[in-house]
Amino acid sequence: MQLEEQLNNIRAFSYQKMKKDSTGHGFDHIQRVVNMSTELLAHLSADKLVTLSAAYLHDVADDKLTTDPAALEKEMITFLQANYLSQDQINKIIFITQNLSFSKTLGGKKPQLPLEGQIVQDADRLDAIGAIGITRAIYYGGAHAEKIYDPQISPRQLKSKKEYRDLSQETVINHFYEKLLKIKDLLNTSAAKEIASKRHQVMLTFLTDFKAEWNAEK
Repeated sequence: MQLEEQLNNIRAFSYQKMKKDSTGHGFDHIQRVVNMSTELLAHLSADKLVTLSAAYLHDVADDKLTTDPAALEKEMITFLQANYLSQDQINKIIFITQNLSFSKTLGGKKPQLPLEGQIVQDADRLDAIGAIGITRAIYYGGAHAEKIYDPQISPRQLKSKKEYRDLSQETVINHFYEKLLKIKDLLNTSAAKEIASKRHQVMLTFLTDFKAEWNAEK
């Protein structure tokens, strides 16, 4: 089976799994992560099939999006086997999807991703910042009935996945301070860091303007 045929099949599988998402992790997000991963791949020597497969599949079995991640992970493995990926490639893809999340960096943990995983992680994180990131943060907060902002609620210093996933203690604006503004310093590749610089500034400008409007400043 040719590389492009394998990727087309994986793309179709991902589309079926993610097309109904309403939290900002839908297939439009997946496709942007794939596109950015492709851009970053141009600067690095990594396995294209592993990288783009992981990009397409990185949210399919995410436990914040599904109640049965183990079943979806098993389905992914069976699907990849049917598309003639080697066991080594499949193991690497599953390891990447399991260890991509920001929550994996909390509590002193930071799994060592292979280069392919570093590329996908950077692409995923770049989609969480800048203009798209602002939109997705608001969209996700709305889907989970978060408060937009409350100046009496201070941003948290997150120490665990449990705290990170406790949305009852978060506001949309605080999410920028708790996670999004930290992303540019967590990126792996030089190309991603360069892209992040502009997107980081977009968020800072947004937060300044938001608070000025919140306080009815002229």
